[in-house]
Amino acid sequence: MSIKRSSKINPNFNMSSMTDIVFLLLIFFMVSSTLINPNALRLELPESTNQTSEKPVTVVSIDKNHTFYLNEKVIPFSKLESKLVEELKDQDKPCISLQADKSVPLEQIVKVMNIAKDHNYRLIIATTPE
Repeated sequence: MSIKRSSKINPNFNMSSMTDIVFLLLIFFMVSSTLINPNALRLELPESTNQTSEKPVTVVSIDKNHTFYLNEKVIPFSKLESKLVEELKDQDKPCISLQADKSVPLEQIVKVMNIAKDHNYRLIIATTPE
C-alpha cells in the first residue's frame, strides 16, 4: 500500500512582498532626500555654456542684499581685500571664484575683480549651465 504525500512545493515565486519592500524603501529615500537642506547661500547665478576644471579655490559671494561672503562667512567689503591676501598668501596660483546673484549691480562685481587684478589672482566668475 502506497502513502500519498499531501504537501507539494509550489514552484511559483511570489514577488508581492519584495515589491512592497522596494516601494517602501523608495518612498523613504524620496522623503528623506527632500528633508535635507544644504547649508549654502541662496544665489541665482547667471547662465553660461563654458565649464572650468575643479581646483581648490577661495569663494567670494555677493547675495541680492549686497552682502559679501568669504567662503560662506559674512565679511564687510572694507576687510575683504586683507582677508583675501591673508588666505591666499601660501598658494602658488591663487584663484578666486566669484559668485554673485543676478540682481547684484555690476559695480559690486567690478570691485572684487579689481582686488583680484591688483594682487594677480586668477578670477573665475561662477555661472549656472544653460
